[in-house]
Amino acid sequence: MLMNRIKASIVVGVALLASLATVTFPKDGATQETQYFPIASSRVGPYSAMGTGYYGAQIDYINYVNKNGGVNGVMLTWQECETEYNAVKTVECYQRLMEYNGQKMVVFDTLGTPGAYAVINRMAEDEVVLAQYGYGRTDAADGRVWPWVFNAAGHYWSQIAVTMRFMAEQEGGIENMEGKKIVHMHIDSAFGREPLPAMRAIAEEWGVELVEISVPPPGLEQQSQWLQVRREQPDWVTFWGAGSGMNSTGMTNAARVGFPRDRMVYVTFGAAEEDMFPAGDSAKGTYAMANALPGRQFPLVQAIYDEVYGAGEGNLNDESRVGSVYWNRGLGAAIMWVEALRNAQEIHDKVGQAVTGAEFRDGYEAINMTEERLEEIGVAGMIAPFSLSCENHEGAGGRFAMMQWNGEAFEQVTGWEEPYDPAAIRTLIEESAAKFAEENGISARDCT
Repeated sequence: MLMNRIKASIVVGVALLASLATVTFPKDGATQETQYFPIASSRVGPYSAMGTGYYGAQIDYINYVNKNGGVNGVMLTWQECETEYNAVKTVECYQRLMEYNGQKMVVFDTLGTPGAYAVINRMAEDEVVLAQYGYGRTDAADGRVWPWVFNAAGHYWSQIAVTMRFMAEQEGGIENMEGKKIVHMHIDSAFGREPLPAMRAIAEEWGVELVEISVPPPGLEQQSQWLQVRREQPDWVTFWGAGSGMNSTGMTNAARVGFPRDRMVYVTFGAAEEDMFPAGDSAKGTYAMANALPGRQFPLVQAIYDEVYGAGEGNLNDESRVGSVYWNRGLGAAIMWVEALRNAQEIHDKVGQAVTGAEFRDGYEAINMTEERLEEIGVAGMIAPFSLSCENHEGAGGRFAMMQWNGEAFEQVTGWEEPYDPAAIRTLIEESAAKFAEENGISARDCT
């Protein structure tokens, strides 16, 4: 069974694959236009389960697109560099991956907020899109201040607002949240602290007591933090962890101090099968947020499994992970690259040709993932419909789905939900972006 095989792969570990660029050419050997996409992976270290699934899917999708003629005939190339989810190494990989075979990269995906913060100020000068697929600097959703940075698949302020909306619904309404206590337990990093501005604002508005508890990286020592939870006796815990070690440790410690798992909500980066299985029975009942739902039932996922893995060309040694949370999320991210490339070709009258960074950025800003378009691609239901614009670089309308772990798999318990007050979240973003622009002498774009 799929989940049992994923569980087995966690026990034995995930084999690393060679970091070699590849491109599929037509069998007749004809010269083809190519477009280069870098892979800044994190396949080793405490976050390897996340990185192997996410980046493996990106490479699988690149190979799938090439098998089907590329993007209007433009074949995709890639080169990989290992970051170990480390900000310093991410910068090194950014520099190393800048060019390949004489072609400059047009997009960069760090899969980590610390790495995103490390390179974010270079995007405009280098004309490279920073594709923060559900992570990173939140106020970059204001495209007027951050024209080269995108938060497609939602950002952390919307995610925490959806999480708190879910809590309020479980409590019978926002009016019943006054006097409730929420512990935000988080890894002590830019990622762990990222949701706090929105969380503090909502807590103050609702009359919620917010207790912030940090965990030093890599997050494997949490005993004192959970003893504090036992003393605080909160109504809810939001767990902002990274890596299966930290996330599973959170659930086992919650069980040890008697805190119910159906009162814990995990961030998207703790919401994968690899995070749940190591905790065993202690994980059962845990809620987890999703910006990409798991499953192999989606037509594109099945097509990649049949055509790429069926040909023995899959990037992962353990093909049972195809359709898992992290794999599907990596697929969603790579879909955005290809859609942006397709848009850029059309916008700039370059169908069948490679595009520049500036042209690719225009294509990214024109992404419009309607329900119909998602159906055409084969991922309707896997990700929420969304569109981007000059002003709004968030995408997904700030929508996330809530899942719950039943001991063997995730069950979807809500649809794609918006924050309780999307306008309030957008106001926070614009205020934060405007402050950054003022402090750094940035003139915001006129998107009218």
